[in-house]
Amino acid sequence: MSNCGSCGSCGGGACVPHHNEILKDDDGALKRALYKSMGHSDSALRQPIIAVVNSYTNATAGHANLDVVGAEVIRGIEEAGGTAMTFGTIAPCDGIAEGHIGMRYILAGREVITASIEVMVRAHNFDAMVLLGSCDKIVPAMLMAAARLDIPAILVNGGPMYPAEYAGKHWDGNIVTEAIGWKNKGQIDEQEFRKIEDLAEPTIGSCTMYGTANTMCCLSESLGMTLPQTATIPAIHPQRLQVGYQSGKRIVGMLEEGLTARKIITKQGIHNAICTLLATGGSTNAIIHLQAIHYEAGLGELDLDVFDQMSRKVPLLASIYPASEYDMVDFFEAGGVAAVEKELAPLLELDALTVAGTKRDCLSAVATTDNRALIRPIDDPFMLESGVGVLKGNLSPWGSVAKPAAVPKDMFHFTGKAVVFDSEQAAIEAIMQGAIKEKSVIVIRYEGTTGGAGLPEMYKPMKLLEGMGLSERCALITDGRFSGSNRGLFVGHISPEAYEGGLIGVVQDGDDITIDLTTREITLELDEGAIATRRAAWTRLHKEVPKGFLRLYRDRVSSAAHGAILK
Repeated sequence: MSNCGSCGSCGGGACVPHHNEILKDDDGALKRALYKSMGHSDSALRQPIIAVVNSYTNATAGHANLDVVGAEVIRGIEEAGGTAMTFGTIAPCDGIAEGHIGMRYILAGREVITASIEVMVRAHNFDAMVLLGSCDKIVPAMLMAAARLDIPAILVNGGPMYPAEYAGKHWDGNIVTEAIGWKNKGQIDEQEFRKIEDLAEPTIGSCTMYGTANTMCCLSESLGMTLPQTATIPAIHPQRLQVGYQSGKRIVGMLEEGLTARKIITKQGIHNAICTLLATGGSTNAIIHLQAIHYEAGLGELDLDVFDQMSRKVPLLASIYPASEYDMVDFFEAGGVAAVEKELAPLLELDALTVAGTKRDCLSAVATTDNRALIRPIDDPFMLESGVGVLKGNLSPWGSVAKPAAVPKDMFHFTGKAVVFDSEQAAIEAIMQGAIKEKSVIVIRYEGTTGGAGLPEMYKPMKLLEGMGLSERCALITDGRFSGSNRGLFVGHISPEAYEGGLIGVVQDGDDITIDLTTREITLELDEGAIATRRAAWTRLHKEVPKGFLRLYRDRVSSAAHGAILK
């Protein structure tokens, strides 16, 4: 691509036409001059110009290695005959944002990242792009941008961190929040609490549970947007750098082949990603992200009913922390996503394209796992139905989401008395004060996409219930969302939300609420006459948010039932 092979006097320069459209001819001269001011040579500018979209930051653990991974991507691009140009995106950490106003910006940040990539790629007219990201909203945002732009694109994630070891067990960083409950109950002292804090996150990488970050990295592989068998390679494993290099080389090949994002992000690819989500009991947040990616790919709205219907057909084949004691490094060693897909093959769209051939091609090179404690065969699953479910009923006629894979079996049918809070913080205070009794259904409302605003996650209340020994004796429902690390009986994304007049807005303390994961129903046990009376007396609670992007987001965002998409 860089040498003309004729006279040799130009060193592969003037005899070779520019590949990038905006760098051609006299109209491209100023643009070429600007690039040359930074040291890009004339011959380099005649090659394909590949964007390296790097969300590296030393403020987010899952992204702290992306500078070195990105350097390998660049090396791969240049060796394959492309010219790499890097730009960055924001990469906020859910764990650092939780419990304060910052959490309201996390999901909204997905739209900022998507738009920032769109703006830079359109402005510079890059020929293709490699996307480097690892954490909860960054990975889906990058996939949304790829689908929106429809140029050749490949995603490289940074990999999960290694687990912490404490009291003879492996833990992820959420041990810290559980330890707050232990300390509050007098089970540990301050010195032990600080010891836990210091060991909780032992390496860089995305947190080692099967939360949203690792779920979305795994679904990126299943969707076909990463190199096969790469999503679960740990952040500090030497193979992680090799993935960067090989991805850099592959993007040049994809450009030559005309393999653009929308040829991979198809209904068939989305189907495969949904199957993997359901079969692995991934984060409930993945549902809104797949809905958004589907929309950006020009495929229209992806209805919650699709997830519901598929969840009744796709068995639970993998059990990963927090659903079991097996963490992401264990999952990697058991074969990762590809090992699950090998078992799941009869339900997959095997002709779907990936960045490396068809799904059938990719799975042909995959060995069957020998860890049957973590990944089961399709004829002997952990559960006959999936680990992620959609619930409906009078409390959520548009749909809500639960994670049966993380729910104790004796809580699949649960009726309890409502304890109602109009904010996450009020619920946290009540839990810490010991005000929550067994058999309660904690109701946290006005935390939806518009009422929150921003659909914040109810991570901390669930973790505190665990630390207080109540997570297997109480349920928690909300029009907000949950962290992928949560376990216990929780139902999120209740739609319509309280702010939009949903029935959750008229629930009162002491009401009976029934959650049935078998029939997929969530019900306020109240007759229609009483409901009508309460609706007539209802007034909306309005929460102020800081002036700026979050106000714009609240005005334009759709319901969680429709993917929290900006329209």
